[in-house]
Amino acid sequence: MSMDENYIPPAPAYECALSILGVRVNCVSVADVHRFIERVIEGHERALILHLNVHCVNLCLKHHWLKNFINQAQMVFCDGDGVRWGARILGRDVPPKITYDRWIWQLCEFAQRKGFRLYFLGGKPGVATAAAAKIRERLPNVKIVGAHHGYFDKAGDENELVIAGINQASPDIVILGFGMPIQERWLQNNWERIFAHIFLTGGAVFDYASGNAKRAPAWMIRFQLEWLHRFLSDPQRLLVRYVWGNPLFIFKVFQEKLTLRRAPK
Repeated sequence: MSMDENYIPPAPAYECALSILGVRVNCVSVADVHRFIERVIEGHERALILHLNVHCVNLCLKHHWLKNFINQAQMVFCDGDGVRWGARILGRDVPPKITYDRWIWQLCEFAQRKGFRLYFLGGKPGVATAAAAKIRERLPNVKIVGAHHGYFDKAGDENELVIAGINQASPDIVILGFGMPIQERWLQNNWERIFAHIFLTGGAVFDYASGNAKRAPAWMIRFQLEWLHRFLSDPQRLLVRYVWGNPLFIFKVFQEKLTLRRAPK
């Protein structure tokens, strides 16, 4: 079967977007995302659904290709309190927060109800498979048609085998968990060759779904301290991201606010 016979056209971009330091994010809830996914799949189209947090914004300020890729996606949802703080400081609409540690279960329940097929790609060897097993325990009729770890050569023969495996499984939804910006770069290079409808970037999603990573306590979520929970869980890896990255983001937001105030009416 040729590539042309499997071509899936891109869906139009979702409206209702705002900009944080030049990076687009949509004001969407979980219900909005699910409706969009259903519309794209049933319309036989394809869409990138990416997520935005402070780390991603900082990476976009450093890598122009990533900023362009995020801004060209059909939908980008908010995945962090920092982005919501930034929107509030800039006087813009505050988007709802959607985090994969909770949303993965809602997404899989939604996929089970609609009969959509899922493929998990990412994490250390065995983690995506373990995540699929955990989800099947709670949702026995969910259609997870494949799982593969993220520790493979992202170019060359090994990459081609992974893509062939995904295409053979014929999923509706592919969830990636390589971490930023590796997952975005891989999608940029490969998503048009994969015969699926929805492409999601989930970072540590499979660690949470498998139970390898623990969710923040309810009180930390209530006080918008999930970032602190993640930092305390892995301070060596996340030191630069949070101790340096968060203040940098806030500085840039106030800098933009000042620039907007000085701009002529």
